[in-house]
Parts: sequence; C-alpha cells; structure tokens
Amino acid sequence: MKSTSLRWGRVVVGGFLAELLVFAIVFPVLYVFGQRAFLASILVASAVMPFIFAIWVARHAESRLVLHGALVGVVAALIYTGVAWGQPQPLLYKIAHGLKVVGGAAGGVVASRRKLAVRPVMEF
Repeated sequence: MKSTSLRWGRVVVGGFLAELLVFAIVFPVLYVFGQRAFLASILVASAVMPFIFAIWVARHAESRLVLHGALVGVVAALIYTGVAWGQPQPLLYKIAHGLKVVGGAAGGVVASRRKLAVRPVMEF
C-alpha cells in the first residue's frame, strides 16, 4: 500500500537548498562575467536547481512525485519572496519564480519515470 502523505520536511529542505544554490551560482557569475550573464544565469539556475533537488525529494517519496517536485519549486520561490519582501521584483524575477516551479515539476516527472523503469515486471 502506498503512502499518500507528502514529505514536507524534504520538500522544505529541497526548496531551501535549491534557492541557496541559485544564490551561490548567480552572484559569482555577476562578479566574474557581468550583468548580462548574471541575468541569464538567474533563469538557468532557477530552473536547474529545483529540478535537481526535486529529483532528490521525489526519490524518497512513495507517490505524487510531480507534486513533490513542484512544491520544491514553490518553496524556493517563496523563500526568495520572503527575503526580498517589500522590494520591487522585475518581470525577469517573476519569470524565474515560474521556472522554479516548472523545473521542480520536471524533476518530479524524471523521478517518476525512473521509478517506473526500476519496478520489476510481474508475470502471471
């Protein structure tokens, strides 16, 4: 029997780590390569980091893997929103938040396909 409960602890940790690594990637890019590369790296890192951590979270979940992944992206976006509370957010940042959710959901899809590929086939 599958457990249908969400792994909230892992979702929160995954979202936090994803957002932390977005910061760890984009600010060195700003200082080394400049503003244009910084803006591009925001979009790339915002999709890739939740994708990676969503796979990690979903590997430990029994069901609803895509939901787990999307929630990793939501947590990452909410963390940034909380940090930048009251500051105006340009359109690029709003797009990046959407990419966090999409990247997380995509990670959940990858994890669910991996679980399907690993399951043994039962013969009758």
